[in-house]
Amino acid sequence: IASIMNRVRDLKNKYRNEDNITDEFNCTKISSDTTDNSGTVNQIMMTANNPEDWLCFLLRLEKKGIPQTDVNLLNRLIGRYSQAVMALPAEKHSQDENYARILVRFAEFKAFQDPEEARDQFHLARLNCKKFAFVHVAFAQFELSQGNVKKCKQLLQKAVECSAVPSEMLETALQNFYLQKKQLLSDEEK
Repeated sequence: IASIMNRVRDLKNKYRNEDNITDEFNCTKISSDTTDNSGTVNQIMMTANNPEDWLCFLLRLEKKGIPQTDVNLLNRLIGRYSQAVMALPAEKHSQDENYARILVRFAEFKAFQDPEEARDQFHLARLNCKKFAFVHVAFAQFELSQGNVKKCKQLLQKAVECSAVPSEMLETALQNFYLQKKQLLSDEEK
């Protein structure tokens, strides 16, 4: 029995060490496990736990497929973005552009599943990161896509009033709104 227990312990240690090696966080190389990535997440949280590392990890995860057509990837992304939002306190990171991008992307992914929850997430992003124009434009774009033209216009006007930057982005979005374009910003303008 002692021999068997030693063998089991050796196997556990062997697999634990292999997991640690593959889960090392490096922005250019993430874990080869595309379904879980819990080791990478743990590494981020145990080290700096900063928005830049989280965003880098999340953007890499997004490249694994097309979330709009891959429900499993969409669910995984929503789970990981949710985890990032919970791990990063707003009080500490509200002035960080990477944090703002995490909040916006989370809301955009939530929009595929539940527009009301997405609206709440956009509202949270706008409250916490109001200095970034892209946050306001993303929320306004969401409202426009939901058919809420009046709300879209209000959001853009409030962004101008609170001096969100860059102001050129807001001007372009407003101009496209008045031209009744479906997209407030083209990919080039973003």
